[in-house]
Amino acid sequence: TTPRRGFIGRLAAAMALGVTGLTPLRLEAQSEAPRTTGANPDFEAWLNKITGRHKMVFDAPEPNSGMPVVWPRVWLNTNNENYATTDAQNSAVIVLRHGAIPIAMQDAMWAKYKLGEVFKLNDGTAPATRNTFAKPILLPGTGVEQLLVKGVLIGVCNVALTVYSGAVAQNMNLDAAQIKQDWIANLFPGIVVVPSGVLAVSRAQEKGCAYCFAG
Repeated sequence: TTPRRGFIGRLAAAMALGVTGLTPLRLEAQSEAPRTTGANPDFEAWLNKITGRHKMVFDAPEPNSGMPVVWPRVWLNTNNENYATTDAQNSAVIVLRHGAIPIAMQDAMWAKYKLGEVFKLNDGTAPATRNTFAKPILLPGTGVEQLLVKGVLIGVCNVALTVYSGAVAQNMNLDAAQIKQDWIANLFPGIVVVPSGVLAVSRAQEKGCAYCFAG
């Protein structure tokens, strides 16, 4: 609906400015309590898989017509062709943050929460009710499912999951925590929730990844 789109638009604008106090849903009210026991072990284990001969992180704040799940395949293909490597010898890392988070979710979530409408993503001329980024796009081997099979690391931003699930909850009069839990339970198997997209991008670079803006 128009009110929903207006609200999401204001939310997106506020997030682009750094999720300040102007955000309709105050982030500090949604975020988890600060950790007091050190780094998130699941996140660190995910980062420690970045061991390839060649490494690149694809930073995706927006879906960008599917390029976040196309360019990693192009990068892998051309590495393999030019340097006689295999996919397993290279590390491609995709970080889905901000408006790109629905790429991480399976079809059921797109239909249940009208993610095509919420994120203004169409399937043809109508708002998408399925994940159009799951299957190959433009080239063989692209799309979420096949990239995961080939060992591409995909992380999705916890902050964006929190904020956007809160926005959807407000518009659907549902519980934000339950929506977020539902979204996480219905990520594609193998996708990891990272503390924030920007942290994942920076830590991947500390692990030796070159940077590619994909969104």
